[in-house]
Amino acid sequence: MIRSGIGFDSHRFEAGRTLVLGGVEIPAERGLAGHSDADALSHALVDALLGAAALGDIGAHFPDDDPRWKDADSRLFLRETLALLAAAGYRPVNVDATVITEAPRLGEHVPAIRESLAETLRLPVDRVSVKAKSAESMGSLGRGEGLAVLALATVEEVAGD
Repeated sequence: MIRSGIGFDSHRFEAGRTLVLGGVEIPAERGLAGHSDADALSHALVDALLGAAALGDIGAHFPDDDPRWKDADSRLFLRETLALLAAAGYRPVNVDATVITEAPRLGEHVPAIRESLAETLRLPVDRVSVKAKSAESMGSLGRGEGLAVLALATVEEVAGD
């Protein structure tokens, strides 16, 4: 059985923080505000993967008021999510995500982000898609107040292995 899930996350920018997307540090003047490393791309993928297997959402498994997750590398959330999927009898097939931000420009960083996510999710890189789009100067994202990510994940049921 093949199942799909959708994930979304957004964070505002904050001075003095490192910008991390998909486990990759991106050179930028500001990072994202959050309890963990605020990797909105990884967070959206966690929600998409959990959703595909009907296992709840990121807040249920990695609450932002739990001191264990303070400043945590969000790739840990992805690894833990893989374990939750496996326990439920699923494994990821592919993921696709769109990062929406005015700046920084992410195009040159996409290959490294895809490789990082592929390694973390134990997928071939050709099953990991990441795209970067702008908000065309509209709304809070267009004013550069933060960024948002929309993600889709497909999982398959593992039969007897």
